[in-house]
Amino acid sequence: MRQEVFVLFPQDREFALPLEPGAHMPADEARRWLEAEFVANDCEPLRASGKVLTADKLLAVAHAVGPGRFESDPAWAAAYALAVVSALGRPMVRVDLENLAVTF
Repeated sequence: MRQEVFVLFPQDREFALPLEPGAHMPADEARRWLEAEFVANDCEPLRASGKVLTADKLLAVAHAVGPGRFESDPAWAAAYALAVVSALGRPMVRVDLENLAVTF
């Protein structure tokens, strides 16, 4: 099954991150990876309640690192993509930073 993550930044900057066939990470490990990146990049909760959903972490981490990290660090971008599909359990995910939306 084809797995791919699309990360869209404002001004039509888009990154397609295809994963190797059979790439897999346990969901709990993917959530831990996202949490570690959320903390390491000093991300802030998007909700006033302070509750942070997985989708919020995907958006916050991508926003914090910016397009430069996706361009300059392909290994990190691949790890992000694998964590995204593994945490959500979906093979195709679109992380849209301009509209603050995560869609499948």
